Amino acid sequence: MTDLDRAYLDILKEELLPAMGCTEPIALAYAAARMREILGRIPEKVVTEVSGNILKNVKSVIVPHTGGLRGIAAAVAAGIVVGDASRQLEVLSDVTDEDIARIRPYMDALDFELSCLSSDEVFDIRISGSAGEESAYVRIAGYHTNIVCERRGDEVLLDVPYVSDEGGGTDRSCLSVENIVSFAEKIDPEFLRPVLEPQIRCNMAICEEGLRNSYGANIGRTLLSVSDSLPFRLRAWAAAGSDARMNGCEMPVIINSGSGNQGITASVPVIVWARENGIEESELYRGLAVSNLVTIHLKTGVGRLSAYCGAVSAGVGAAAGIAFLMGGRFDMIAHTVVNGLAVNSGIVCDGAKASCAAKVASAVDAGLLGLTMYKDGGNQFYGGDGLVKKGVENTIRIIGRLARDGMAETDREILHLMMEQLPEQTLS
Repeated sequence: MTDLDRAYLDILKEELLPAMGCTEPIALAYAAARMREILGRIPEKVVTEVSGNILKNVKSVIVPHTGGLRGIAAAVAAGIVVGDASRQLEVLSDVTDEDIARIRPYMDALDFELSCLSSDEVFDIRISGSAGEESAYVRIAGYHTNIVCERRGDEVLLDVPYVSDEGGGTDRSCLSVENIVSFAEKIDPEFLRPVLEPQIRCNMAICEEGLRNSYGANIGRTLLSVSDSLPFRLRAWAAAGSDARMNGCEMPVIINSGSGNQGITASVPVIVWARENGIEESELYRGLAVSNLVTIHLKTGVGRLSAYCGAVSAGVGAAAGIAFLMGGRFDMIAHTVVNGLAVNSGIVCDGAKASCAAKVASAVDAGLLGLTMYKDGGNQFYGGDGLVKKGVENTIRIIGRLARDGMAETDREILHLMMEQLPEQTLS
């Protein structure tokens, strides 16, 4: 195995992690649970400061294991009352009905203050809690589990340099579409099994739940009511997982690049296509390696949180994985990526909520259109067509610039508009 192969395996292990519930409220619950551990008791007062993207992604989503509560105060209260910080993004996993019944009364009685940080930090959570004369503080910055500061009173327990939103770990600059395809072709699938088998099992399970029961706007079930054809099923299954996840389903998801919706979108269409076409499990692992790594590659340029909807990257990744399973290699996959990006780039992220499922469906559709264009007729978008540049890596870099730099003001305006919708007492 080459050093590059090891790096790609490490990247998959770093990004494909289990999480229960939307990852931003879960990160808040994790910080709150850790703050309570440091304090050593349940706080009477909590001050929470978050960056705009955290506020955007938490305000409308149901926090699992809270009895249907939504928003930042609910996530913080749940982490304090029932959270297990040792479980990180599964901080709310081991919860009983009696535990859940304690959350709402505590939240209603808590002296709770919330403010939106004015800095340009994309991912920033700061939680202070106090009881009597004792206090504790936790800060998470850069990505969902990255605790950079802990204090008990005036005593500094942890203070490490801020890590950017790339998630730390292995240098992502080694990623390229050509090398991803080469890696998937030659890697022993048994090396992929430990990281990809949980993704298949967990993500398909929550999609089945989303199709079986009513969640949110029922995008997945709506699509299947229109048609049971394979293209509709690819979209419907992925959307159903988002339906369930955004609307309180208490089942774990294997995330991609910090997002469960991205984890579902990058994997489920590939799995459904493979099962429909009798693809062997070992080959499915290879296809999932392509879909996940292409998604990570795209998201590295975009950033973990931005005004650019992450499902777009994951939908393109899924189409790349399906192209690989069809027998396509670099040429087909590169054109699929460019075509898919040209179709859907620019969809805005207006926070985590029920309508994310519809964006998941749209992203999968765009990726499949990009694949079909090239597979069936050699059709493609050329350099100079809008944002498309000559060469897949150049196009990926341009999309990253669009998301990070070009849409920065869009992100601020989205947050401004969403804050106008919040009750006056929500922000201090």
